[in-house]
Amino acid sequence: MAEIKFLIEGEDSIAATEELLAIEGITGDYTIDSEEARKEAVITTIATIVGLVGGTIAIAEQIRKWYQEYKQSQSGKKIAKVLIVGRNGRRLLLENATIEEIRQILES
Repeated sequence: MAEIKFLIEGEDSIAATEELLAIEGITGDYTIDSEEARKEAVITTIATIVGLVGGTIAIAEQIRKWYQEYKQSQSGKKIAKVLIVGRNGRRLLLENATIEEIRQILES
């Protein structure tokens, strides 16, 4: 089974990635793109999702909620952008993504 990847960019990408992987039903790990950090002075993490347990609609809702909390947070948590790359190579920026679009990527 191919993996789903989340590319998370921003100063709090490590904490955001750890929270993403803590969502119930998501199994995976992450790496830090150190080359990008050296070039851009921005941290990018790459979360690799190897398993989804449970309904994809519920997981898609949790991913959307996680993203919105980081984008709207007044607590200083910051991520610049999140890109999901599905198993089939399809890409989706979470900026204006709907729960249905997220579900489709998770199922593809």
